[in-house]
Amino acid sequence: MKLYHHPLSGHSHRAGLFLSLLGLPHELVEVDLKAGAHKSPEFLKLNPFGQVPVLDDDGVVITDSNAILVYLAKKAGRTDWLPEDPSGAAAVQRWLSVAAGEVAYGPAAARLITVFGAAYNPEEVIARAHVLLKRLESRLGGQDWLVGDHPTIADVAVYSYVAQAPEGNVDLSGYPAVNAFLRRVEGLPGFVPFVRTPVGLAA
Repeated sequence: MKLYHHPLSGHSHRAGLFLSLLGLPHELVEVDLKAGAHKSPEFLKLNPFGQVPVLDDDGVVITDSNAILVYLAKKAGRTDWLPEDPSGAAAVQRWLSVAAGEVAYGPAAARLITVFGAAYNPEEVIARAHVLLKRLESRLGGQDWLVGDHPTIADVAVYSYVAQAPEGNVDLSGYPAVNAFLRRVEGLPGFVPFVRTPVGLAA
């Protein structure tokens, strides 16, 4: 398997983290976003949307980080990470939608301002991030994981951008249950943190 990624991309980290948690051998192929490699004709053949990550599993190409999580869980036959029962599958899908919605437009967007120079309104996206964090705090106040009593791809999907929220000036100090959740994810066998690089990207 090849994972086309960028080390500062939370979506890329999400996919790479799950590959590592599953212990699946893979090759990381860094895409130079600053040089516009994600918009090159060659890369657009892999993903016409021009985004990382992209998973190439011996010619089976999967784009979108959440789709990659689903694909990997299914391929590995890991029903612990992605339940087969209707209610469990629906509960996980609900949080994948949150990752693509509230997470993307809250903490992820706030981080895009500081890391990539995105032209968002900081007050607006930081406020959205705190709305999400309050909901997560309520959810995680009485349970360790977002769905059921063990980790699923829902937790992987939500983790990366919430963990990196302080990079977007989103303060996590008022959310003890969220912080405890982040530490639980980081304690999972195979966990890999964001790889820090000295590059300064500007969109």
